[in-house]
Amino acid sequence: RFIAKPCALGLKVQANGPQKAQPNAILEKVFTAITKHPDEKRLEGLSKQLDWDVRSIQRWFRQRRNQEKPSTLTKFCESMWRFTFYLYIFTYGVRFLKKTPWLWNTKQCWNGYPYQPLMPDLHYYYIVELSFYWSLMFSQFIDIKRKDFGIMFTHHIVTVTLITFSYVTNLTRVGTLTLCLHDAADVVLEAAKMANYCKCQKLSDLLFLTFAIVFIVSRLGIYPLWILNTTLFELYEALGNFPALWVFNVLLVILQILHCFWSYLIIKAAYKAISKGKVAKDARSDIESSSDEEETVPRSKTPHSTVTTNGTSGANGTNGYLTGGPCSEEH
Repeated sequence: RFIAKPCALGLKVQANGPQKAQPNAILEKVFTAITKHPDEKRLEGLSKQLDWDVRSIQRWFRQRRNQEKPSTLTKFCESMWRFTFYLYIFTYGVRFLKKTPWLWNTKQCWNGYPYQPLMPDLHYYYIVELSFYWSLMFSQFIDIKRKDFGIMFTHHIVTVTLITFSYVTNLTRVGTLTLCLHDAADVVLEAAKMANYCKCQKLSDLLFLTFAIVFIVSRLGIYPLWILNTTLFELYEALGNFPALWVFNVLLVILQILHCFWSYLIIKAAYKAISKGKVAKDARSDIESSSDEEETVPRSKTPHSTVTTNGTSGANGTNGYLTGGPCSEEH
């Protein structure tokens, strides 16, 4: 409110939200009480009742749905808050870990386990990360429902469970490595989204491609070779079999499956960026789970005289991967 908003206004980020639908009591009643996505039969009935063409009614419903989406200014402020947090916590994690022996030798994660002292710095690192992911889990229900709501919710559940479980079982050393590794890509992602909201397209594309490289290298390369290697093999070799080992590894493997899914989406977006010269709309966008793109029902011969212009598509994300400027062939 006091830092991000003045910065956004100074960078000339658009403050107004999507265009509002014109007031109409009948359509509003259908929208709030019956459906936000009327089928063809209902559209035809409303067309006869209001003497509007079907296209105008479709446009009204699309604009009404878009009304509830946040403005670019709001999304910039949220991205700046997340960028600030990720940058701080990643820097803190690097400064903390570079003084620890287990950063350079992962076998040290299991030296003396389970009788490893809980250092104040490590405790603080864990509590701050856990509180942040709890906040993401709750805010997801308040934000607009996105296409990968289920995947993101699963990710937050797994992350909170992993942090809590590793803290309770004192598997915190490898936990700090996992946390720091995951924060690296998120810093670049939020910076790319802020550049996108400021309409700095070249910088946004560069940051997005940087994010794609950092994400894929860290999540598909370093994570399995560094984290999964020590939890699956070095931990078993050092301590043998015990129940917490299997629970911990199952959660880490689920996280890796999610990494593979997101990497596929990111590679698709990066390919479009290279082939088209700019970052196209990513499959992981902040558009509602039911797409608000223009319907293909043809116009009637006598369009309503008070048809409003098309509403904005809100193609810029707040919680997901970057989405660039709209491409005409995709609408």
